[in-house]
Amino acid sequence: MVSTLAVIGTGIMGAPIARNAEKAGFTVTAWNRSREKLAGFKATETPAEAAAGADATILMLSDGPTCDHLLYEDGEHGPAVLSAMRPGSRLVVMSSIPVETARGQAERAQAVGIGYLDAPVSGGEKGAIEATLAIMAGGTQSDFDAMAPVFRAMGRPTYVGPAGSGQLAKLANQMIVGNTIATVAEALILAAKGGADPAAVREALLGGFADSTILKLHGQRMVDGDWTPGGMSRYQLKDLRTAMGFAKSLGLDLPVTELTTQLFEDTVAHGDSDKDHSAVYLELMRRNGA
Repeated sequence: MVSTLAVIGTGIMGAPIARNAEKAGFTVTAWNRSREKLAGFKATETPAEAAAGADATILMLSDGPTCDHLLYEDGEHGPAVLSAMRPGSRLVVMSSIPVETARGQAERAQAVGIGYLDAPVSGGEKGAIEATLAIMAGGTQSDFDAMAPVFRAMGRPTYVGPAGSGQLAKLANQMIVGNTIATVAEALILAAKGGADPAAVREALLGGFADSTILKLHGQRMVDGDWTPGGMSRYQLKDLRTAMGFAKSLGLDLPVTELTTQLFEDTVAHGDSDKDHSAVYLELMRRNGA
């Protein structure tokens, strides 16, 4: 039974999932590199200290190398997390990382008697706050079943297969998200340049076949010019690069996602890295002389 959690990484996504776990009755200990983001949590000085007494350790960090560094290496943030975890506990990586990285983490965790799940999420900051995240979990069925009550405090969990499968589902998600955001941006620019009110066009499309969460949320951001990050453009780019790299390893040709990846490359290169991923709208506006 899982009752105590370590949450390593309390940023935009990690902080609300930790709070929702606490609300559901789980005891949470937290660590974050930026100490100011630990306000309100029972915090430790090192990530290893948080993980040492936990039934499950959740990582919600920026990327695969950051996860691997904290898991395996002693360094400026203290001892390696994996070596501090007790056998029989579970490691849950909720970060978006490469499929191969997740599979490697699973092997190393299982070798020392620790269960492993890769369980990336979709839904952004709003979903994390409202506990409506889509959670895609890869690993063993028994580890998923043990963590399911924790996941249900955060959103809607789905078991999708062995280790690495969660990341495959997340790559599919990020391809759909990135491609759709770019398409919504193009559509609203077309409407505006053609002489229509893009806000009215967006409203008219709601409820029809073109409706989507992205049209609702990100279309509104584009209309309002609100680039406050729910999911940063640089993280969208990271995931699209990961998807394209894995696709190429399989010999796949994915031309739509390849074009979208280049759009986000340019979005980040032109200074919109930390803006919401709907800021690809700004890149498309630049290409169209605005």
